[in-house]
Amino acid sequence: MKAVRFHAHGDSAVLAYEQAPQPVAAAGQVVVKVAATSFNPVDVAIRAGYLQQVFPVSFPHVPGIDVAGTVAEVGARVSDWAVGDAVVAFLPMNADGAAAEYVAVAADLLAAAPRTIELSDAAALPAVGLTAWQALFEHAGLVAGNSVLINGAGGAVGGYAVQLAARAAATVTATASARSTDRVRANGANRIVDYTAIPLAQAVSGQRFDVVLNLVSTSPEETAALVDLVADGGIFVSTTTPGEPDPERGVRAVRVFARSDAAQLAELVALVDSGELRIDVADRRPLSELATVHDEAVTGRLSGKTILLP
Repeated sequence: MKAVRFHAHGDSAVLAYEQAPQPVAAAGQVVVKVAATSFNPVDVAIRAGYLQQVFPVSFPHVPGIDVAGTVAEVGARVSDWAVGDAVVAFLPMNADGAAAEYVAVAADLLAAAPRTIELSDAAALPAVGLTAWQALFEHAGLVAGNSVLINGAGGAVGGYAVQLAARAAATVTATASARSTDRVRANGANRIVDYTAIPLAQAVSGQRFDVVLNLVSTSPEETAALVDLVADGGIFVSTTTPGEPDPERGVRAVRVFARSDAAQLAELVALVDSGELRIDVADRRPLSELATVHDEAVTGRLSGKTILLP
């Protein structure tokens, strides 16, 4: 099969589009014929070796932690899936991924794919959708009536976070640049702060939030300023830079590391099929262009969620 692999850590030049052995389903696994994978920023960190202490990989390694596709082979002790089933999954960070024509996946990670959208577009859901879900509901405990500030609402996780928070009847303040404003508003934000035009602290002066969700890389000073925007007894949740709790005000701080969860992914799929959650795909590229996508992400030229088609 064709796959993108890297044989050593390094810059995007280590990503090679090449022939690779097609995987075989072990017990408890299925082989999925890949309709699409997607790019996630963590892919760059893993490729560069920044996370090798946390997510060590064996070489050659196939990246791609999202998959949408159809079951092509079923291994022993798998009874819930059959050849031809359309599925999605969030794959382990250090296992061979879906930047390939086929990928072996543990059967218990799979959820049925959405029926109301193109199968390939469903690759834009698993990792970022689960990150948003777990950040808001598992870690922050968001409930109706809460106020939430989503910093980085124009990104892929932010798009789902705004939709899920709005659906939960929270009051959503979102930061986004002008190019993302219309999309963030359509996702359900009650208020949008263009951080390129006005400093956030100035825009929300005097206001604090039950939940502050940070989805962008911030300096220690910027992170502390965000924590200061949390209301007494509230929580600061970050997928990037960790914040410091403020015990005097009862402010908690949590850093999110998303995990694969087939049951939660199935709930997200159900929301997509009911029309309550929209999948936004900014670009669709051939898998052979994955190195270019990595470069565009590093230089800030990648807007929204990009999927890769084998």
